[in-house]
Amino acid sequence: MTTQNHQPSVQGVLDELRVMSLIREFEEAAAQALVAGHVRGSVHQYSGQEAIAAGVCAHLKQTDYVASHHRGHGHAIAKGVSVSRMMRELFGREGGTSNGKGGSMHIADFSMGMLGANGVVPDGVTMAVGAAHAIKMQARSDVVVAFFGDGAMNRGPLFEAFNWAKLFHLPVLFVCEDNGYSVTLRTQDVTGGPPAVDRVKAFGIPVLQVNGNDVVAVHASAGSLLEAVRAGDGPQFLHASTYRWYGHLAHDKGLYRDPQEVAAARKDDCLLHAQAWLLNNGADQSSVAAVLANSRQEVQDAVQEALAAPWPAAHTAYSDVQDIGGPLWHS
Repeated sequence: MTTQNHQPSVQGVLDELRVMSLIREFEEAAAQALVAGHVRGSVHQYSGQEAIAAGVCAHLKQTDYVASHHRGHGHAIAKGVSVSRMMRELFGREGGTSNGKGGSMHIADFSMGMLGANGVVPDGVTMAVGAAHAIKMQARSDVVVAFFGDGAMNRGPLFEAFNWAKLFHLPVLFVCEDNGYSVTLRTQDVTGGPPAVDRVKAFGIPVLQVNGNDVVAVHASAGSLLEAVRAGDGPQFLHASTYRWYGHLAHDKGLYRDPQEVAAARKDDCLLHAQAWLLNNGADQSSVAAVLANSRQEVQDAVQEALAAPWPAAHTAYSDVQDIGGPLWHS
């Protein structure tokens, strides 16, 4: 399996830098909004891992599906979900992706193929495999990408998903975003037996490993694997090593981590790597600066729109509810 035929163009990396910077700005704004009391519940920031979502989703069509996890804002943005609608969702406002009902951990937009983020580890993966099976039964050419963290590699449903996908030769790419931590514990300290990659190989699923902080490398590796999935070669697995800059939650100070470890990770910034690659491959500084400035402005505008958006009408609490018959609003 070669990645050479999937190297991105300069314009491609500029596009992916735009996605990465949108994600970075969104996560910073979301955390600030949580502290300010505009967002209720929790916010799990994707900061530091942006290259994985951007590099993988660059290969997807609108009709392809993505299933995510609790740290899912980046996947939604990379799949093309509106930043404005996402911010409204976090603020619980009308016009959000789920009209304010889902919040941070449940961003979904079926029109963009975003099946949803999920707070249960690793339920997004099992749903992705179900979607992949539906695609096969319908003889469609679409694919599914299932994102999950390294902590999910110790969960039984994940192995059931691997087995089912392999057994039925399903069009799914599994993407493990290995940031080294399962909530507040080092994953290696709570993992018995072989590492993640060897566990996957035991199911007969092809594996590629990549530096998840290098968007060019992620793009090439994901392109190679997705080409195989689309060709009917069955499930594939991408193991991307990365690091989350912040604690498990926006309120989490991350005191269980060595400050020097965090500082080293911040120097290995995927956005800086992408900018350096662009400047070394013919892009001009003004184009790079414009991408970053536009992303910052788009997110700032999204925050202001969310603050100005109305709260959902009370009767909408009875919409989108699965029930026998039609639920009624009683005033």
